[in-house]
Amino acid sequence: MLNPDLKLNPKLFDEDVEQASTREGYGEGVVIAGEENENVVVLCADLTESTKSDAFAKKFPERFFEVGVAEQNLATIGAGLGVSKKIPFISSYASFSPGRNWEQIRTTIAYNNSNVKIVGAHTGVSVGPDGATHQAIEDIATMRAIPNIDVCVPCDALEAKRATIDIAKIWGPVYLRLTRSKTPLITTKDTSLTPGKIDIFWGSKKPEVVIIGCGPIIYNALLAAKELEEEDKIGSVVLNCRSVKPLDEKRIIELARKYKAVVTVEEHQVIGGMGSAVAECLAKNCPTPMEFIGMQDVYGESGSPEDLIEKYGMGVADIKNAVKRVIKRKK
Repeated sequence: MLNPDLKLNPKLFDEDVEQASTREGYGEGVVIAGEENENVVVLCADLTESTKSDAFAKKFPERFFEVGVAEQNLATIGAGLGVSKKIPFISSYASFSPGRNWEQIRTTIAYNNSNVKIVGAHTGVSVGPDGATHQAIEDIATMRAIPNIDVCVPCDALEAKRATIDIAKIWGPVYLRLTRSKTPLITTKDTSLTPGKIDIFWGSKKPEVVIIGCGPIIYNALLAAKELEEEDKIGSVVLNCRSVKPLDEKRIIELARKYKAVVTVEEHQVIGGMGSAVAECLAKNCPTPMEFIGMQDVYGESGSPEDLIEKYGMGVADIKNAVKRVIKRKK
């Protein structure tokens, strides 16, 4: 059942569940951050409307900077502002930032511990018809490998809004990963999540497996958990891993030791992503049978978000099958 303590969306499994994109949550959150702190500034690389930075630009035009199609400049200008007592949010499609300007992020932002918030929108294959060139599916891997940078992957628009407000209040570089498509609201305005910690979204009475997800794809994990319990009498625990870096290793180790089987779910390459971070943690502390749901070392293509999620093995049925495989392995 859904964790009652978190006050998650009671209509989550209804057909008419409200939907919004995580980029919309960022757009609302950065305005609030700007209201709370006059040092918050926003920079964009010619994608102001697409990244939902336009609301901030309209409200605080003197604190918004349109850099143009120049992502390397976006990062280096942001780095300068970040060491000058400003709190810059630099926004673009993730394929371009951190995709195109990775070296500038590494050298000018992270190496100098500049207080920059890197906002990468349009991640995963759910970008849809824009195709493989615009579907960032390697960004978690490239960003978590850089020292000094935290990596945050919110599960829905409301969590993205809260995460944006939260990261404006902490010092240091943060990568905020956002998606394009509207997805179900899993949380509510009353949901209280702990920054940097893993929260249990679903818990059966007799779990046999731990499912760890990040980003909106965790909705599929919750559907899978519900169906497994109702149809196959297989219990599970579903964790929301918003903070991929730093990872809540204590909670992961605790639950892996208890249930002895783990499935990770992410809309990203399985190589180097959130699942890899979990595997590194468990290999060092508590070796555990694992299955990895995500992009299996392939590029995406043009198509509808729903069709692409299914084609690349990230659908509800794929998660259920992974759960059954990993339970067999632990036995």
